[in-house]
Amino acid sequence: MPNTPSLYIDVWSDYVCPYCFLEVPVLDQFRAAYGDTVEFRWHAFELRPEPAELLDPDSEELNRSWAYSVLPMAEERGLTMRLPPVQPRSRKAFEAVLFARDEGRFDVVHRALFKAFFEDGLDIGDVDVLLDIAATCGLDPESLEEALNEGRYTDAVMEDERLAGEVGITGVPFAIVSRPGTSEEPGKAIALRGAAPVQHFEEAVERLFPDGFPPMQ
Repeated sequence: MPNTPSLYIDVWSDYVCPYCFLEVPVLDQFRAAYGDTVEFRWHAFELRPEPAELLDPDSEELNRSWAYSVLPMAEERGLTMRLPPVQPRSRKAFEAVLFARDEGRFDVVHRALFKAFFEDGLDIGDVDVLLDIAATCGLDPESLEEALNEGRYTDAVMEDERLAGEVGITGVPFAIVSRPGTSEEPGKAIALRGAAPVQHFEEAVERLFPDGFPPMQ
């Protein structure tokens, strides 16, 4: 295995977006195949930040989308999902997962947030809910509460969203598969929009590395 990644995948997602949760098993499959040659970098993207109007969980349109799109895809990808009874904002959830990253618990909290919302129907915009999730994931809830009250990670969330604006991202999930550059060759990148299947990631790797992956070190 190389000492440094040969491939980067930057993913913008939102914990209240069902299609972002649907992309998790795809990225897990890709990670299992490519191992330490790939580094995933997760970024915040609020679909409905203040003061945008929140979705109505009882709306006919949302229920139809779940019945004909989300749930069939969930069955195909092996996920248990239920239409949540609430539609919260996700700013505090992003701040909580950044706290978890600093504590070395990003992945477990990242998954717990998706499951809390889409399996258990919990309001992940509620600080008390986030503190309970943190505790079950091995974090100190009091330290997290202090960080959330201080807004310690707010600027980092906003920076992710500023970068999304620069890239031109208007919806999630959105992934950028990139090959780092060298002194002889500039880096290359391919964007993948929506809940792309693993085959699309594999095709991106083939395009970025026409001579085979991983490249010779």
